[in-house]
Amino acid sequence: MENYFLDNTDRQILTYLTEDARLSLKVLSGKIGLSSPSTAERIRRLEERGIIEGYGARVNLPAVGYGMQALVRVKPLPGMLHKVEKMIQAMPECIECDKVTGEDCFVMRLAFHSIGQLDDLLDGLADYAQSNTSIVKSSPVKRRLPPL
Repeated sequence: MENYFLDNTDRQILTYLTEDARLSLKVLSGKIGLSSPSTAERIRRLEERGIIEGYGARVNLPAVGYGMQALVRVKPLPGMLHKVEKMIQAMPECIECDKVTGEDCFVMRLAFHSIGQLDDLLDGLADYAQSNTSIVKSSPVKRRLPPL
């Protein structure tokens, strides 16, 4: 992605759409003080430049049966990095994963129904990687944009 200077209007658009991606063009235009066609054009340019990658719903995981989450640090055994990465990518309960520096190679976030299910998920990795698991008690800061 090329470097792109964000002016105050672009920052406002990103902030409002991050808070509520379902805002109508009319409402968003009113909030930022532009016409609907001008707002639509700015959104189109943000999308074309890859700054806006998509739109989605935030789902309450406990409301759909995933009452538990864990952060798992994963350190593949020698020669197993790519295999472990593919295993993590194929794990539907892995809702987020980062490849990191340091002693571990991956930090993943798992959503699951029970400790038994967590054991099953981690048992699948045990022959290929070491893991260290922390159960999430709460999330005082949800994913958000940094200052723009």
